[in-house]
Amino acid sequence: MTPSEEAALVEKLYEFGQRLADPSGPKVESDYVGIISAAKGTSKSKQLAAQLIPRFFKHFPNLSSEAINAQLDLCEEDELGIRVQAIRGLPLLCKDTPRHLPKIADVLGQLLLAEESLEKDAVQKALMSLLRQDPKASLTALFEHVESPDENVREKVLIFVREKVFPMKTELLKPQEEMERHVTDLIKKSLQDVTGAEFKMFMDFLKGLSIFGEKAAPERIQELLEIVEGQADLDAQFNVSDTDHIDRLMSCLYLALPIYVRGASNSKFLNYINKHLLPVFDKLSDEKKLDLLKNLAESSPYASAQDARSLLPSNLQLLKKYMPRRKTSEEINYTFVECLLYTFHQLASKTPNTTNSLCGYKIVTGQPSDRLGEDFSDLHKDFMESCCIYLCRLTVVEESAKVTKKKLTQAIGEFGKAMVAAKDDAAKSELRLKQAKTTLGMRTCSNILSLTQPLHEKSPTFLGGDKKITLSWKETPKTVASANAGVKRTASDNGLGSTVGGKKGRGTENPSSFGNRGGLSRGIGRGIRGGWRGRSRGRGY
Repeated sequence: MTPSEEAALVEKLYEFGQRLADPSGPKVESDYVGIISAAKGTSKSKQLAAQLIPRFFKHFPNLSSEAINAQLDLCEEDELGIRVQAIRGLPLLCKDTPRHLPKIADVLGQLLLAEESLEKDAVQKALMSLLRQDPKASLTALFEHVESPDENVREKVLIFVREKVFPMKTELLKPQEEMERHVTDLIKKSLQDVTGAEFKMFMDFLKGLSIFGEKAAPERIQELLEIVEGQADLDAQFNVSDTDHIDRLMSCLYLALPIYVRGASNSKFLNYINKHLLPVFDKLSDEKKLDLLKNLAESSPYASAQDARSLLPSNLQLLKKYMPRRKTSEEINYTFVECLLYTFHQLASKTPNTTNSLCGYKIVTGQPSDRLGEDFSDLHKDFMESCCIYLCRLTVVEESAKVTKKKLTQAIGEFGKAMVAAKDDAAKSELRLKQAKTTLGMRTCSNILSLTQPLHEKSPTFLGGDKKITLSWKETPKTVASANAGVKRTASDNGLGSTVGGKKGRGTENPSSFGNRGGLSRGIGRGIRGGWRGRSRGRGY
């Protein structure tokens, strides 16, 4: 096309536009057909057509298919200016004809793959325009991409949802209850195939909705828990070699902790652990063992009496294993002992007379289950004493913990001098890490001493309920703890699950050390695509 022909075509397009824009003039179909045809013309005519097609779209419903196709073709042009102009016009195609919105939202979801910053900005603004116009239809179309096999589109849509949609939930989700319910259903459907990072993102969002907020009905809280239980795949056949499933289970158990605080039952998780994980505890890696024991310890305050009775025998067997019967040169795994002692106290406080037949204690509740007429002295001896010499298991652990605590206290005193002598920031940073680990070890030893002392009595007082001890890896409450403070993690425990996404678990370099969860331990995933694998669905969890 010569320059003069191109100029004539552009002039013709302006004429079409002027006639169609005249409020008193007729809306002649041939004029609009001419505008649609210009989408296949020159660069200038295409750019002008990208503006005029959406502007007069509502007047020609019989040409809607041709007009939409022409506009979408313009969105794929090589020239950036044409693409951006066409993208900006897409929301106008739905303004007065909302039936086209799902298709346009679907296309814009695919266009999130754009690499040019100007184009990406245009796509995001167009999507936000659709979301404000009809959030229900727009979100439904976008979430179709979350289930898409196209990984690239899926990832871009998830990033958009996370960064643009979720922060604006108050503005977009109206009417509130209806839209919150709708987006909850969309998320639940999408959870059939997500990574660990994605699952955490969705759960964080759901917990921020009013229907699951502080005033939520018990059935809504239970719904949250059921979502987590479903993701943990508790109905799947257990295989101890399936580390991916165990990772997912541990991560989901941690995510469930704040929900237990709000009154939901943790029976399903605890029963699964008792039935499948504790019997194969020795076959787990040190990382998995530590992850399991820490999760179990934090879950134990919310166990029912029935679950406590079921769990106590398994917990007791592990406790006796890691509390040596005599002094030994081998290092005691203090973190394991802390977890198991804490769990023992919490479970025993729910059903104290169960310990009569397990440990030979003499606790009277007035129930037949006290079994006070039976002789369990051998069990008490096995729990407390060595077969060779009278040496209490508890005393062995206590003496070892006292010695270790003393050494750690001395080490803490040396950190100040070492910090002054440090020559650079790297050295100081390393010292701070060592100091934090040493402090953590001191807290672990202190907890062990507090937990063992009551157990020397024939009728001990179990430190459950209001007599809680703050586990060493958790922040010590400065004031009366709120509901969520009960599961708050320290800075060194800033994620969710062991070995999820990376090779580092939340365990320690030395399994006998103090549960330092360095790095991204307990982190669900490496960014948006990290984490455990889906249930045979190909996405990395």
